[in-house]
Amino acid sequence: MASQDNHIPASSIWPAEELNEAVQVLAQESGLSLKKAKLPEMPDYKNCIDNDTIDQWMEFASTHLEINIMQVESTYNELADMLSMSAPSIVRLETPAQSGFLAILKGGTQQLTIINTDWQCTKISISSVCQALTGLLAKKIEPSVQKIVEEACIAEDRQNSARSAIIREQLSETVIQGVWLLCVSPGADFKQQIKHSGVSSQFISILAAHCIGHFFMILSWWVIARQATEGHFEQYAMIAWAFLLICLIPFRVLDKWSQNIFAMSIGSLFKQRLLAGMIQLSPEEVRHKGSGQFLGTIMEAESFGSLAMDSGMLGIVAIIELCFAFWILLLGAGGLIHAMSLLIWIVFTALVCFKYYQCARQWVSEYREMTNDMVERMVGYRTRLVQENPLHWHDEEEQILANYMGVSSKLDHLGMIIQGVNGQAWMLFSLPVILHAFLAQSYGMGVMAIGVGGIILASQAFTQFTISVIRIIQVLAAWDYLKPLFQAAERQNSDKLLKPSKLPFSLDEASAEGKYPLITANNLTFRYQKDMPIVLKPFTQIIEKNDHILLEGPSGGGKSTLSALLSALRQPDGGTLLLWGMDLETIGKIEWRKRVVIAPQFHENHVLTETFGFNLLMGKRWPPFIKEIKEALDICKELGLGPLLEQMPAGFNQMIGEGGWQLSHGERSRLFIARALLQKSDLIILDESFAALDPENMYHCLTYVFAHTKALIVVAHP
Repeated sequence: MASQDNHIPASSIWPAEELNEAVQVLAQESGLSLKKAKLPEMPDYKNCIDNDTIDQWMEFASTHLEINIMQVESTYNELADMLSMSAPSIVRLETPAQSGFLAILKGGTQQLTIINTDWQCTKISISSVCQALTGLLAKKIEPSVQKIVEEACIAEDRQNSARSAIIREQLSETVIQGVWLLCVSPGADFKQQIKHSGVSSQFISILAAHCIGHFFMILSWWVIARQATEGHFEQYAMIAWAFLLICLIPFRVLDKWSQNIFAMSIGSLFKQRLLAGMIQLSPEEVRHKGSGQFLGTIMEAESFGSLAMDSGMLGIVAIIELCFAFWILLLGAGGLIHAMSLLIWIVFTALVCFKYYQCARQWVSEYREMTNDMVERMVGYRTRLVQENPLHWHDEEEQILANYMGVSSKLDHLGMIIQGVNGQAWMLFSLPVILHAFLAQSYGMGVMAIGVGGIILASQAFTQFTISVIRIIQVLAAWDYLKPLFQAAERQNSDKLLKPSKLPFSLDEASAEGKYPLITANNLTFRYQKDMPIVLKPFTQIIEKNDHILLEGPSGGGKSTLSALLSALRQPDGGTLLLWGMDLETIGKIEWRKRVVIAPQFHENHVLTETFGFNLLMGKRWPPFIKEIKEALDICKELGLGPLLEQMPAGFNQMIGEGGWQLSHGERSRLFIARALLQKSDLIILDESFAALDPENMYHCLTYVFAHTKALIVVAHP
């Protein structure tokens, strides 16, 4: 491997026309993607080489490689730190002397490992990359900086350092862009995510620290037991015993520290996976669930991570201790018979735990039914007051509670047997073997002590094992609830309609040429289920660029259904639907939904308990770039939300939603409109978004929306 420290060699810079090859090679060499299919070139790379265009192409490439590629930015002062940690990544260089891209394979504190155009690896200094990224910015202010240095009469030998310090200070908050980070997709195989997260090494550290700690502990037992059986304690033996105990401490600390780091890493991966699964759920999968089921999912997700990690690590530790106990019992007075009795007790414990697992599944079912029923009754409490007979309000609740209490009592009884009795019962079970050896007096005191130590160690291991089993059973019960979400994350990598088959640039070209209408709908029909009547009768319409359409009709007339079909939230039963002359299968759901954006009705549009900015920029990258925040603030002011932002203490970062600042219906409506406008789509559909606005605000918002949309459909009642 060659090493270059002072400059970036020309062989290390990939030209724009070879960016597709650079991304693919980098993804393969880093182990993120094994796909061999060649990526298409970025169209018109000579004329449209701006970061937004590259970012659009990178997103297209990520779906084909089944990875995540996201643009990251940094301030001038933090650029070196970002580059050292941002690997694998693509870095864009744009200077008069050098233009192209770097493929960074590995980071480092001083040097970066990059892939050359000949696929060989080279090391270059981070400072040379920083200079290439910021050289133009520094050159612009060099004359003014030189003037400051001359006027300050700084000594000649210190002028270079003074110029660097002044440039660093003046550019400290300047944002540097042009870096794209490659990482594993949340929908990728979970084993691959674990591999690239580095948790495997953490797990090995846990096992090594625990085994070494147990070795020192057993050795210390052996030293003290040997002295006890000899009837006297030598000074050297006590020193050795103390030394072994001192050596045990750092390994125990390392063990606990590694367990905590491992638990946080796995928990983070799991929550990312669940979030990706939630995003992939279709509207039909969400609509039929009530508030109680959503609450149950959240509660299970919160408890799953901590329970899984704690129980898993506790179980692994218990298994290691049982292995050590088996080995010690083989060396003890009972020998093979004693060791076999341990295996028999393990089988017995497994049978009892299986019985507990069956009961736990029944308990979870009753618990979920009770929780869902309680939340739904709380949400519909006012309706119950009006419609239900007060004499029968609690009949069903009492039956559900009685079922729950019965199963809970049975489960607690089994849990008490497993947790409270198993470890002590093992000691009674193994006692006859050690008593027989003691009465026969065929073994020395040292061997007898080893056998007793093995019994005690096995008892401790059984106590930990049963605790971990109970927690693991709870985890398995929660897994049944979370499994659909976990598996839903894979849809992004498996569903053909979720992968764009056409480059975004092809759609841009079709839009610019104007050969085809924006939307072509021909005889569209829709029904919710096959055996239900048609909700939307044959619908035919052409929507051109710059069209502003008012869609009116009575309630239940199919306005929202048609809007959902046009935005690819639902699939038509019959007819054809084209966007710029291409169908959904050709374009893919992801790209279609970027081109046709809908702000649904109030009951299907939500404000999450998060910051105002998070709710506003939902659907965009997160965290946002500074220019995106500025654009969002400008749109809010134009829609009349400026006074609201000034009124809120934290402004753009104010928490809103159920647990934060409460927005009025009109403010929520304008937030939804702003959210849709920020997507910059070809067609925006606003489904009754102006219903909560007063005439003055509605006129002002409509005027702004008309001026800033390429095409618009407004759904309203007559």
